[in-house]
Amino acid sequence: MLELVADGFDQATSLCAPPGDTQRLFVTTNDGVVHIILDGGLLPAPFLDISGTMDATQGLLSMAFHPDYAANGRFFITYFDSSGQSHLTEYLVSSDPNVANPSSATPILAPVLQPGPIHNWNCVKFGPDGLLYLATGDGGGYHGLPPDSGSAQDLSNTEGKILRLDIDAPAPYIPSDNPFVGQPGVAEEIWVYGLREPWRFAFDALTGDVFIADVGQTTREELNFIPGGHPGGLNFGWACREGSICTGITGCTCPSSTHEEPILEYPHGDGLCCVIGGEVYRGLAMPELHGTYFYADLCSGRIWSLRYDGTNMTEHQERSQELVTQNGTPITTVYSFGSDADGELYVLGNFPSAVFKIIPADTCGTTNYCATSPNSVGPGARISSTGSTSAASNDFQLLVDDLVPYQFTLCFYGSSAVQVPFNDGTRCVGGSIQRLNPAILASNTGLMSRSVDLQSQGQNPITPGSTWHFQAWYRDLNGPGGSGSNLSDALTATFCP
Repeated sequence: MLELVADGFDQATSLCAPPGDTQRLFVTTNDGVVHIILDGGLLPAPFLDISGTMDATQGLLSMAFHPDYAANGRFFITYFDSSGQSHLTEYLVSSDPNVANPSSATPILAPVLQPGPIHNWNCVKFGPDGLLYLATGDGGGYHGLPPDSGSAQDLSNTEGKILRLDIDAPAPYIPSDNPFVGQPGVAEEIWVYGLREPWRFAFDALTGDVFIADVGQTTREELNFIPGGHPGGLNFGWACREGSICTGITGCTCPSSTHEEPILEYPHGDGLCCVIGGEVYRGLAMPELHGTYFYADLCSGRIWSLRYDGTNMTEHQERSQELVTQNGTPITTVYSFGSDADGELYVLGNFPSAVFKIIPADTCGTTNYCATSPNSVGPGARISSTGSTSAASNDFQLLVDDLVPYQFTLCFYGSSAVQVPFNDGTRCVGGSIQRLNPAILASNTGLMSRSVDLQSQGQNPITPGSTWHFQAWYRDLNGPGGSGSNLSDALTATFCP
């Protein structure tokens, strides 16, 4: 199922985490902002904001952290600016780990003026070899613009390719073992070519295998594959072919033994229009899915998964019916996928744009998040639960301790985790918030309990498979901030049948 992590983004375009950082997720958005989700809560201040330079059609599309980010603070973004240029730029983190240094921008490649606002540089990742890989579209236009065979077949430019760079070497960052090094008239950054709009590509963290989702033009969507450790130089055929179909344009030999066959393709129709590449699952929560690759279609919102070992495809199946949101409804639009430092997978989509985590369908229980704020009598109120998270049992009960004795406490819940200053504490629950009326008086020991009738919550129904975030607000007349009230930490609860 899909657990809502955070929402309200301006079209989230990618998600990633620094190596080894299990507390934070970094989300890029089309308007040029990088947001941080810390321990399940969206930080109010952005990590990086370059929104003033963005194009409204394609803006900030991807980011990647250096493998040694913890020591050097280097990260890389690719974006399309308001003047029509694609950029690959390095930044550094500031002395605050949750804020980038905006003045540290260093171009890695010279900006390229694009012929149009689509099919541009869109995905940047580090491979298992420690090198930086950049996917570039063909520049847009029918058959990838003139000449007829398109820019993707022209090795003198970097469009319609995946580039490979050694950013720890001096500029121009060309690895000596790139497949076209030393060939005259060829862009030596090229690793593979013949792609139209590779949205997105992914490395298998275990095998190094590469999956590339290449968006078609009018007929076919395709998935391509490169085995781990391959030296590159492969030609995936665009614009001479779209999927397995020859386009018939001049300057092409098609069919050709030099073209790599897609491992999967599907036609347009029935609401299908644009393949969205995903990730290979290598997390711990769902061991039965290890080695499974996920992908989706933009227009239909449908999601599939498969296994591929370089020769055989197995377990190709649609996941749309099981990957539903916390309220039991299917996701309607998928923009991208991402993974965290533990290898767990996330889906980016819907309107307004949101981040969902793929979790086991039978996962239920509670987890605390969002640190307590000190009150006038103790270390800070803490929320927990008793009973069960079974919707059928309907015996879920909230407990709050370390409250101010004989003061009123009101519990509330919502659909997302946030971190927003409020009164003397932090509101950690967002989305559509519902109060659990009435407020209850804390005991002489600062304890409060209240039952939650799962079957009568009208505005935000608590249904099997749904995940909600709970918190308590309480009176604290002598609190440290002088506002007269404070908040507990927060509790995430996923409910089972």
